[in-house]
Amino acid sequence: MTDPRRRRRFVWSVTAWWMLLTLILWLVGKALDQPASLAACAACAALLVLVGEIGDGLRRSLSTPRSAQRRHSRIYRP
Repeated sequence: MTDPRRRRRFVWSVTAWWMLLTLILWLVGKALDQPASLAACAACAALLVLVGEIGDGLRRSLSTPRSAQRRHSRIYRP
């Protein structure tokens, strides 16, 4: 990820998910009459976003060699 525009888009995307998830957790807590502080919701959302991004990175890194191999075998199969 050396392109600055790509990195900036990634940071904005993760920030938007974190803010949206924080708001959802806070509103669900209010709706269920079990309010948590906004800081606690933000910390929980940060943890969820971190785990999700790590999982997505692992999924991408593990699926890339196999999918490239399938494409290669499909294209060059006699």
